[in-house]
Amino acid sequence: MNPAAPESLCELRKAIQGDAALAELYALCRQCGADDPAHDVAHAERVALWTLRLAPGVPRRNAIAAALLHDNVNLPKNSPDRARASELGAREAARILAGLGFDEFETASIADAIRTHSYSRGEAPTSELGQALQDADRLETLGALGICRVLSTGTRLGARYFEALDPWAEGRELDDHGYTVDHFFTKLLGLADTMLTPEGKREARARTDYLWSFLEQLGCEIGVPLPLARARGG
Repeated sequence: MNPAAPESLCELRKAIQGDAALAELYALCRQCGADDPAHDVAHAERVALWTLRLAPGVPRRNAIAAALLHDNVNLPKNSPDRARASELGAREAARILAGLGFDEFETASIADAIRTHSYSRGEAPTSELGQALQDADRLETLGALGICRVLSTGTRLGARYFEALDPWAEGRELDDHGYTVDHFFTKLLGLADTMLTPEGKREARARTDYLWSFLEQLGCEIGVPLPLARARGG
């Protein structure tokens, strides 16, 4: 069980360093995400903290391990194999965990959570750990952090911030490969409705409100207000 979940990232780091296997996973996580600020070790730490908060019935060690390994295979967003990333990650996680002394049940539980957490895969997790991990990872795409991550990912993919002549896609199809702001409408603003845990839903709604505020402010600054067709509640 998980009655004493860390309350802060500082406490989380202490818990990780106090467990030899988790410390090794943490070191591996630092290497895997070193060149991608949207999937680096800081992202994994935040996902771990929220996974613990959203899955109080899951052993703390398992929840942290799942979060540290959830992006161990991270394919680019535009890769044709993107939907298989979590499947490949689950296989690799099972191999790593077995070598660190996790038993068969623990390994299977963590690998299942990793396999089913991915948005690209489109699978709904059924376990408490899988649901918490999916919600925790999706929270990272919302709020202030979500804005940071979507902008950095768009830059890595060569996308513009928005289409200058039609920033809100009123006369064109949404294209989130070409324009980062379009991604708010193709994915981010609807994520709160996909959350699976009660606390995840509450936090996602609050962070989604922040995204709407950002878009409204962006419209003011570029002189093209968010149209009713795209506006909050529109």
